[in-house]
Amino acid sequence: MENYPAPARAIVAQLAEKAATDPARAVAYQGAPGANSHLAALGYAPDCVPLPCFAFEDAIDAVRNGQAARAIIPIENSLHGRVADMHFLLPESGLSIVDEYFLRIRHCLMAPDNSPVKSAISHPQALGQCRHYLRERGIQPVAYADTAGAAALVAETRTPGEGAIAPYLAAELYGLRLIAENIEDSDDNMTRFLVLARDPKMPVANVGPVMTTFLFEVKNVPAALYKAMGGFATNGVNMTKLESYQRGASFAATEFFCDIEGMPGDPAVDRALAELEFHTKWVRMLGSYRQARPRT
Repeated sequence: MENYPAPARAIVAQLAEKAATDPARAVAYQGAPGANSHLAALGYAPDCVPLPCFAFEDAIDAVRNGQAARAIIPIENSLHGRVADMHFLLPESGLSIVDEYFLRIRHCLMAPDNSPVKSAISHPQALGQCRHYLRERGIQPVAYADTAGAAALVAETRTPGEGAIAPYLAAELYGLRLIAENIEDSDDNMTRFLVLARDPKMPVANVGPVMTTFLFEVKNVPAALYKAMGGFATNGVNMTKLESYQRGASFAATEFFCDIEGMPGDPAVDRALAELEFHTKWVRMLGSYRQARPRT
């Protein structure tokens, strides 16, 4: 908790105490209070108790240890692609994906007083997404580890001319003045979050389109990926995401993160997965869940 600026620590303590009394309603997330993940938790489950955690590992541990029933974790952004390390943390977590949530990212400029803002502190991605706004106004960007944490730091130091770029909720929590809203250069900035729980939860019948997420490692033979993917094409299973990544330093074995429409139990999906298993070293299912946004 000491890693947060003082104004954030007080709110973290309050939320942690509340979550401890009702862990079934607690949703863990990474970041300081007021972060986009905080907004995602409230948007996904309005009656939840948001539980801020300093690192992604802390949010996952909160679910594994029973401090929270669920965690909501960003997996990819429409402008910046996948979130680093999540492809490694998810399979190691032992948790299952039970839902997804999409959050429209909106950046606000906030400051402690009415002084003209000369510098803005925020996460490097947020600064990059607002670079035209900052450049046009001669505001110096200053990198920080977290958007909401930057807002808490500005509220703590109250340096004239120093502002922060963060979600509007951060201004409310830390008593900052909103200078400008929706200052991002692109209005199609969207982040996809995955909801994790200790136990898998298969979607009920007639819930609508379903997504299944899994990992696999191809055999180190020619055309391994081509053969592994053939079953999805021949069985008419729509694959919406396929991302490769390397584990370790061998550069010999490639692992893949994959999303498909449908779930085990669907005849076409079962046939495609059976063929995938034949052409791969292993397949690890991460979860099946209702689509929050249509893919087709």
